[in-house]
Amino acid sequence: MDDPDKGLRETLISSERVFDGGFLHINRDRVELPDGATTEREYIVHPGAVMLIPLLDDGRLVMERQWRYPLKRAFIEFPAGKIDAGEAPLETARRELIEETGYEAASLDFVASINNAISYSTEHIEIYLARGLTAGQRQLDQGEFLDILLIEPEQLLGWVRDGTVTDVKTIIGAFWLEKILAGAWQV
Repeated sequence: MDDPDKGLRETLISSERVFDGGFLHINRDRVELPDGATTEREYIVHPGAVMLIPLLDDGRLVMERQWRYPLKRAFIEFPAGKIDAGEAPLETARRELIEETGYEAASLDFVASINNAISYSTEHIEIYLARGLTAGQRQLDQGEFLDILLIEPEQLLGWVRDGTVTDVKTIIGAFWLEKILAGAWQV
């Protein structure tokens, strides 16, 4: 069988870690292109993350409003967090939901895995639908500040449409949720 990527594949020649942070790392790789030329590729090495779509029994969503320093403003988004070393994504989902919202889920159903920045990052985000939610106490990380919003799915879609919500993982979550609630897609 032919390799469909043969004319596209880049081959690693050498790799250098140019930044080693506490959370993110940056690599610069020298690669050979399909035509034999060489070039450099710089990219962020990310441990991966989870995002939750918390759906209350009354149909409302549990959302967050959180300051995002790189863009110097607050964003409305679904709860999310990085996967810790040695932690399974499902464990991360349970932990992040409790930490950020205080809610525990009776069920966490896998929805999808996305790559949100394919040109410059290894990050992948595992998306889960959280249902059967029971309210409890938040356990925010040190230095974590966020507001909780309870909104209708239609409101979220309106915010996506008018540009209030611009976070790509949340937009993708809203898209999936709309399909799930309409019965078009199953989890």
